[in-house]
Amino acid sequence: MARKQHRFDDKRFQVAGSKKLQLSKRSTAAGNELSGKSQGLETLAADVSALQEAQELLYASQTNSLLIILQGMDAAGKDGTIRHVMGAINPQGCRVTPFKAPNDLERQHHFLWRAMPHLPERGMISLFNRSYYEEVLVVRVHPDFLVPQRIPGLTLQPKSLQQLWRKRFAEIRAFEKSLSDHGTMVLKFFLHVSREEQKERLLERLTRPEKHWKFNPRDLEERALWPQYVKAFEEALSATSRNHAPWYVIPADNKWYARAAIADIIARKLESLKLRFPKVPEEDRQNFQAYADDLRKR
Repeated sequence: MARKQHRFDDKRFQVAGSKKLQLSKRSTAAGNELSGKSQGLETLAADVSALQEAQELLYASQTNSLLIILQGMDAAGKDGTIRHVMGAINPQGCRVTPFKAPNDLERQHHFLWRAMPHLPERGMISLFNRSYYEEVLVVRVHPDFLVPQRIPGLTLQPKSLQQLWRKRFAEIRAFEKSLSDHGTMVLKFFLHVSREEQKERLLERLTRPEKHWKFNPRDLEERALWPQYVKAFEEALSATSRNHAPWYVIPADNKWYARAAIADIIARKLESLKLRFPKVPEEDRQNFQAYADDLRKR
């Protein structure tokens, strides 16, 4: 895989699991790595090309896999990021899974259960649009969602709930460590959008006919709970960001910047695996010339 210029320092976006995260101190605006949208689009194109090469190597090597998780507030730009960053990847080697509200069967299982069938096998990329993290984010803001799960001994009292969140954080850390130990690279991105930008995007859904289908009145109800969501994200990201499964807080008010940054980080991380195409045994290679000569005669 050809080396490319990486314009973003992924460490700048990474959440240090040992420190308390304060999203209010993290910018939502584009940084100065790029001069503007035009350069952002050029950088994204270069990274998408690098990702195509990396995905082919990943698929051919059959030794590692990649799990990408996207989280963010409503209208943070998750769908567009998937389309622009991963849209050119060979669909044979990439699978996107959207995580909506769990169904009755999923509620009767451990909260990590429904992610299992969608994890990437060796050589594959899986991208989760939302994920099992909803169980420590949306469910934390709406603890009544826990009632149908029938968790033994759980009450909706603050002390009982806090114990549940700590337990789930620990289970997520163990789960992702196990994935990493078995060859799955885990990269997690939080699209950090400002409340003002979210308002503009929701208004766009209301005023542009071609975007009406994207509007859900519930988005306005959830927007009123912004402070509660911020607290839930801060604690969840801090508690589960580790070097083997890092969280990156990506400024997302400028969509072109967020997409370029995410593509750059993924390309850099895949490049770090130093994958190579499988070597053909020498005895097989010795027959290739004979095969080629025979093929030319046919």
